[in-house]
Amino acid sequence: MPSKDREYRNMELRMPEDEESYFVEGYASTFEPYVLFTQDGVDYSERIEPTAFDEADLSDVVFRLDHSGRVYARSTAGTVELWHDDHGLGQRTNLGMTQGARDVFADIKAGNYPKMSFAFSVAEDSYDRETHTRTIKRIGKVYDVSPVSFPANPGTELSVSTRDYFNGVIEMEKAERLEAERRERQKQRIKILTEVL
Repeated sequence: MPSKDREYRNMELRMPEDEESYFVEGYASTFEPYVLFTQDGVDYSERIEPTAFDEADLSDVVFRLDHSGRVYARSTAGTVELWHDDHGLGQRTNLGMTQGARDVFADIKAGNYPKMSFAFSVAEDSYDRETHTRTIKRIGKVYDVSPVSFPANPGTELSVSTRDYFNGVIEMEKAERLEAERRERQKQRIKILTEVL
């Protein structure tokens, strides 16, 4: 079960050219901005800065299905390789070490898991109220890379922590908008009263 202190994002998954290998690879994150969801006609976006992974804890990252259950590969075992470059955070995973991992590879190859997601914690972020964009400046830790049956991508389902973050932002902006409208109505009433007198 996903944890409330972790966030999840989707990624592409590629199969190797070599039919004999059991490797899957792709980018867990890119640095392009993306819309997470739209509410009341407002796009709420996110972007990860290119330096966000510079100090991230990548020391023990696991590969499992849907962010839960059995571990099929692990960075400390040498079966998950992670890197970050100008494009984003990449991963290459060897699913050939156990029968269970090979079964997962077969499911991926059959197209049952065409996308992946990664779980992480945020160490530092900011929010631009004008563009409704959250910028993740520093990733604290990457926990896992996972093939998912339904990726947490924009327009579908968001992780609990991401929705909680933006729900707080939406509520704050709504309260400020209502307060500004209340003040404007009050100014109009005062203006009408002074014109009458």
